[in-house]
Formats: sequence, C-alpha cells, structure tokens
Amino acid sequence: ANRLGLRGLKRQKVLKENEMWASVEPLIRWLGVRVSGILSDSQRDELERQIGLAGDYMGITADEYLAMTLLAGFVGGIVGAFGGWITEMGGIIFVVGVMLGGAMPYMQISGVAQERLKNIGRGLPYVIDLMALSMGAGLDFPGAVRQVVDKSSNPDDPLVEEFTLVLQTMNLGRTRKEAVLEFARRAPIETVTEFVNSLVQAEDRGNPVAEVLAIQATVSRTRRSVRAEELAAKAGVQMVGPLMLVFFCIMGLLMGPALMNIMAGL
Repeated sequence: ANRLGLRGLKRQKVLKENEMWASVEPLIRWLGVRVSGILSDSQRDELERQIGLAGDYMGITADEYLAMTLLAGFVGGIVGAFGGWITEMGGIIFVVGVMLGGAMPYMQISGVAQERLKNIGRGLPYVIDLMALSMGAGLDFPGAVRQVVDKSSNPDDPLVEEFTLVLQTMNLGRTRKEAVLEFARRAPIETVTEFVNSLVQAEDRGNPVAEVLAIQATVSRTRRSVRAEELAAKAGVQMVGPLMLVFFCIMGLLMGPALMNIMAGL
C-alpha cells in the first residue's frame, strides 16, 4: 500500500475497518497482478477515472478493479449454475448469473461515485462560505482550506477528503491552480467546476480571492435553491402515476366484492 500514496492510506483504513474485505483483498491483489496485461492504456485510464470519482474506492487499482469484476462474474456463474440446476433452466440462469455478478463491482463503484458527487455538491456552498469568512479575517487560501479540514466534524466526508488532498497537494509544492484543477477533475460536477474556474480566473487576473469566494457561495446557494424548486415541481408530476395505481387498487377493493355479489345473484 505504501506505493499507492493516498490511495494506499485509504486501503489500509478499509482493511482495518472491513474484515470481509481484509480476507478477500490478498486474492484480489494476486489476481490483479495476473490480469494486469489485459488492459490497454485507455481502458486503464477509464477504470482509474471511475475509481477516482468514487473517492479512490477501497484503495483499489485499475487491475484490481478488473480482478474484482472477473471474480464476481465467476461467483455469479457458480450461483447461476446452482440456481439453473435447481430450477432446471440450465444455461439461461448461468449466463444471467455471470452477467449480474460481473456487473456488481461497476454498479457498486458507480453508486458510490454518484452519492459522493451529490454530497460534494450539497456541502460546497457552506464550505465556500467558511473559506470566504476565513480569508476575510486575514488567512490566506491554504489557511482557509485548513480551517475547512480542521473544523469538520466528519473526516470521512468526501468534501473534506478532497480539500485535504488540495491542501496536501499545495504542501508538496504544487501551485494553487494545479491543486484546484485536480479537485475539478476528481469531482466533475457543475458546482465544483464553477468554483474552480472562479479561483483560476481570480488568480490569473489578480482579483481578491475572498470577494470571489463570497460571490461564488451566493451563486451556489441560489443554484441549489433553484434545483430544489425544479425537483419539487417535477415530484408532483411523477407522483401522478403511482397515485393512479393506488386509486385503481382502492376502487378494485371497494367494487370487487359488490361485483362478485352481483355476478353470484345472476
């Protein structure tokens, strides 16, 4: 894990907290080495991107991601073969088991990535507010980021993890622009993109970063309110279908016995 840097730290943390993963991880690591020659550079970059969007999911690499997919497909095939033997449906259940098993790692990592990006989008306006207040009080940008990290009550929050990475990137000697652009690459959502673009433009043009952050926080909150209003408006339309089904079910329960009595009388 030492050669993986921050991803290795996450792997060590997951290994301590998840006993099941700790028992399976040596097999995944061994199988990942064996299949490492299968992936092309573009395929490996795509898998690395998916893992990065999920916050370096469990500290795995692209080769281990492929190994997990193959192992899950193998286990799914065994379950499918057993189910096909019981139901006497044979190959169909086997193929379905292999496909579902192989898709499980992708579905899991994609779900984690979507939830992570959603949490980042929700929490970023408040973080920008805190950074603007900190810089207005005299702190520089790294000091404001450190305030976000230190004042957080949940160190496992994805937004805190990303700002920790930004702070560590700057501590390694990279520029603020490079650090925030890396943040935008790992969390490619509209709120983060606008935040990063505003910081980059402020740095290029020499504008006060504190004022830019204050404006960006207001814009982010406004967009969040508009998004909530849009979802609320769509919810009423989306509930029409389920409500109609409930209505027909109730009508069936009320009218069914009466119809049965009428039919019995005839």
